[in-house]
Amino acid sequence: MQSLIGQPAPSFTSTRSDGEPYTLTPATSGVPIVLFFYPKSGSYGCTKEVCQFQAMTEKENFKRSGVLVVGVSPDPVDRQRAFVEKQKISYPLLSDVDGEARKAYGVGKHMLGPSTRTTFVIDKTGKVRAVFDAMMNFAGHGKFVDKELDKLDAEASAETPTSADPVPVATEA
Repeated sequence: MQSLIGQPAPSFTSTRSDGEPYTLTPATSGVPIVLFFYPKSGSYGCTKEVCQFQAMTEKENFKRSGVLVVGVSPDPVDRQRAFVEKQKISYPLLSDVDGEARKAYGVGKHMLGPSTRTTFVIDKTGKVRAVFDAMMNFAGHGKFVDKELDKLDAEASAETPTSADPVPVATEA
């Protein structure tokens, strides 16, 4: 998964909590993406992590930059649906029962079976910019995302000309 840093993020299709297919195609999204894998909907740590990302989506800097948040777990669709409804989650939570999304991103399995807790920050061009892999540090994933998105914002600001920048003028000779 660390080997994905600087590489194009893989596309995949999985199933949303409402049972509909969902295709994530980072190369054509045009917005930064936070893609996180978590072990089990409804467990203490996963609930904290998912709700932390929900709170982040409501912050002004997330809204302004159009960040897309997508969560993936090995839970079946009905469990995801109940979890989304109970926690009032507004972003896609995907069911990856077959593990295809997890495998595409090189996310390992925990010794008890489900996938490990791993977060990817993908830039608006579809490249993986950073990865955070910490099974027990569910609160650290949000801090990691804040830091990495600040870096992306700073890069975008540096690329955008300001009104103080001189504007080239063409003249006739």
